[in-house]
Amino acid sequence: MAVPLVLVVLPLGLLFLLSGLIVNAIQIISSISVAFGREEAAAAEPAMAVPLVLVVLPLGLLFLLSGLIVNAIQAVLFLSIRPFSKNLYRRINRFLAELLWLQLVWLVDWWAGVKIQLHADDETYKSMGTEHALVISNHRSDIDWLIGWILAQRSGCLGSTLAVMKKSSKFLPVIGWSMWFAEYLFLERSWAKDEKTLKWGLQRLKDFPRPFWLALFVEGTRFTPAKLLAAQEYAASQSLPAPRNVLIPRTKGFVSAVSIMRDFVPAIYDTTVIIPKDSPQPTMLRILKGQSSVVHVRMKRHAMSEMPKSEDDVSKWCKDIFVAKDALLDKHLATGTFDEEIRPIGRPIKSLLVTLFWSCLLLYGAIKLFLWTQLLSTWKGVGFTVLGLALVTAVMHVFIMFSQSERSSSAKAARNRVKKD
Repeated sequence: MAVPLVLVVLPLGLLFLLSGLIVNAIQIISSISVAFGREEAAAAEPAMAVPLVLVVLPLGLLFLLSGLIVNAIQAVLFLSIRPFSKNLYRRINRFLAELLWLQLVWLVDWWAGVKIQLHADDETYKSMGTEHALVISNHRSDIDWLIGWILAQRSGCLGSTLAVMKKSSKFLPVIGWSMWFAEYLFLERSWAKDEKTLKWGLQRLKDFPRPFWLALFVEGTRFTPAKLLAAQEYAASQSLPAPRNVLIPRTKGFVSAVSIMRDFVPAIYDTTVIIPKDSPQPTMLRILKGQSSVVHVRMKRHAMSEMPKSEDDVSKWCKDIFVAKDALLDKHLATGTFDEEIRPIGRPIKSLLVTLFWSCLLLYGAIKLFLWTQLLSTWKGVGFTVLGLALVTAVMHVFIMFSQSERSSSAKAARNRVKKD
């Protein structure tokens, strides 16, 4: 008697999928370890570390599918509402962006349990989330942008965070598209090409309806030992103070931002990020594995009204801030803390609830889809399922590599950009 195809295909398909996921996960870890020399992927992990294979697919499916839903709604609103009411579009999009970005906040807060310690004086702490702000920061780790999102979420302005980013970021599936709809500014890292784009992007923020944070990484690239060496060589050739913990800031974008925003943005938040010496560097790979870390952040508010008037003086102000930041990081390395009071930021349950909502919604939809289409009852359906999961694995692979410091611009390119500035 013939055995129904579904009774054979289903268990074999599941076995094939699981074995395939294991192979894919091993390939991801191996390729990252070999291509980028990352020791953590090959090193022995703590007993509580979660194997990547057990999280990359379900978390990838959750984020990508929910993100595509959010992106689709954003696209409809961009075409139907924004031409008539930019204000209304921005208010709705703020809510939509949070529905997606809160999943990454959950990943850091609840899954990996990364501990963020905020140091700030009274004026800064009370102002956070109540006003427009230009945020400048050193670019120390692979997840600085996520740290900023978490602090913005605690301040009530996650959905209206903005940043100046490299142009290629907007092509990242889901997350890059959501940033484009949220009016992030994307530059090509060539001032001749970017000056007009930056000024136009900043000017359109004048009528932004909610308090926003605009992040500007004035170092232009993430900190690595090779880039620090290049910065030190350049500083020596120009008789500048030799940096030890930061890179030399590129000030043209900052000067332009201050010039345009001083009329409608009341503050600049000088942010300093450091990973304590006894804590491992947080990376997307570690976070996906559920491995914790500690991040110390110091924020200091500067009134925009107190900024110098001339462009040269604004440029000097920015460079002086980074010289002071370098000394501040030296002191932290010696003492393990900043001088300002530690402020409570908690771990709100909102990101957990949003992630549970998406998980339940997508799980229900997946069950309905499989029952309705009987997708695993044919070899063709199994093939499509395997192909879809392989695609998710590939996209997650891209996300992990894109976040790595080693994938940012080379030390030579960074040195050349500083010279041009």
